[in-house]
Amino acid sequence: MMLKNRLALIAHDSRKDLLVAWVGRHAEHLENMAIVATGTTGQRISKAHPHLSVRSVKSGPLGGDQQIGALIAEGALDALIFFVDPLSPMPHDVDVKALTRLAIVYDLPMACSPSTADAVLLHLVAGAEEA
Repeated sequence: MMLKNRLALIAHDSRKDLLVAWVGRHAEHLENMAIVATGTTGQRISKAHPHLSVRSVKSGPLGGDQQIGALIAEGALDALIFFVDPLSPMPHDVDVKALTRLAIVYDLPMACSPSTADAVLLHLVAGAEEA
């Protein structure tokens, strides 16, 4: 029995459109994955791509980042895609740093831009095909 890849999707406000478009370009592969996303990001993805199964947790600043962090610590994710806006001040910067630290500690593939997200997705898809 092949297990689904488990992917977390997060995007800062100015990057949500970019993430929704990225999901659209890769919907064929993402259909076979268990996706969890922070609140508004998950809602936007679900609205644009209703055929995908997306579980939304709380909004990032309201605890969603910590919920994703807990999934990382529990070993419940295979990758994290987090489209960060590097040019805007982040009121919950400590949450972003905490997610980055957890991804490093638990050796979880993490992508912060479309090109690195493409590479992480390619890695997940190749691993699923080998299983």
